[in-house]
Amino acid sequence: MSTNPIRVAIIGTGRISDLHAIEYLKNPASRIVALCDRDPALAATKAMEWGIEGVAIETELDAVLARPDVDLVEILLPHHLHLSAALKAMDAGKIVSLQKPMCVSLEEADQLVAAAEAYDRPVKIFENFIFYPPVLKARDLIDQGAIGTPLSIRIKSNPARSATAWNVPAAANAWRQKQDQSGGGPLVFDDGHHKFALAWHFMGEPDEVHAFIGDTEGPGGIRFDAQSQISFRFPGNRIGNLEIVYSPEMELATRHYAQDDRVEITGTQGVIWINGGHGRLADVPPVVVYSDGRLKEFRDIPTGWEQSFVLSTRHYIDAIGTGAAPVLTPRQAREILRFALAADESARIGRPVDLRSGRSA
Repeated sequence: MSTNPIRVAIIGTGRISDLHAIEYLKNPASRIVALCDRDPALAATKAMEWGIEGVAIETELDAVLARPDVDLVEILLPHHLHLSAALKAMDAGKIVSLQKPMCVSLEEADQLVAAAEAYDRPVKIFENFIFYPPVLKARDLIDQGAIGTPLSIRIKSNPARSATAWNVPAAANAWRQKQDQSGGGPLVFDDGHHKFALAWHFMGEPDEVHAFIGDTEGPGGIRFDAQSQISFRFPGNRIGNLEIVYSPEMELATRHYAQDDRVEITGTQGVIWINGGHGRLADVPPVVVYSDGRLKEFRDIPTGWEQSFVLSTRHYIDAIGTGAAPVLTPRQAREILRFALAADESARIGRPVDLRSGRSA
């Protein structure tokens, strides 16, 4: 491919765009040339903060897609707009990076997979958690046989409060409270995508999902789908679970969302822990392994949550240059969406969902 920098347009300049922009701004193989938002003042503020004051500002997606100086679009829109925006971008001949979850239903996902697999340019569904440095380290250790064959995965997601958390605009929470725009709850479906991606990353596709999804009030009257418990079975007599607990009076340290995530993977020969994600409950090593009767700590690992965005974006830029497949491909992302939607369905019908047949168990 060309040695010229990939010219990037960011579609949607809300809170999360700050993290998506980091690698595009620093990587010599990319350059942000346009920003698009219904609020041009917000886009202009981002351009100033990112040091790209001369960048084009657009308020309509069609205007960005018509620009010949845009090669790649980073689509950061509410979930219900993902399919239409991605299809339009492909029709315009753009390289696509689409924020997770790819769509709000499997029917939409099937449309996107079919379009992407018939398209002659790259399409990526953006998922950052599997690029988080402690997760990469844990995956490397598992691949080296540190705990034998993984038998179970336990994921704990713990929203709380934090005096150091970043400010999330009210508008960003508002659309996530609307089922027709978000596709599901803010913790199980939206943020939960990251956790289902982790389970998929380490264990593969599940055979069965069984969920209890609660409801509680968060700050400012928003509704959280917590406390929640989602259990899953994988082929080969392997298991896992995701526990989501909102602790409104618990303080934690973070520079991003007021949330902590922890992962425990048990294998035939040992256990590996991944400690922390968005935030920190304590000063503990990011990765710990128990094997051969001993604990081994891995502390020299970057733990800034922004690094997961940096590495995910860098991987895509490199993949575009070499012709390699992105992570996630739309087909891979469909597997994770199916996982998440099964949890919602199980909670709704009150019994497990068998993904092998597509019917409740």
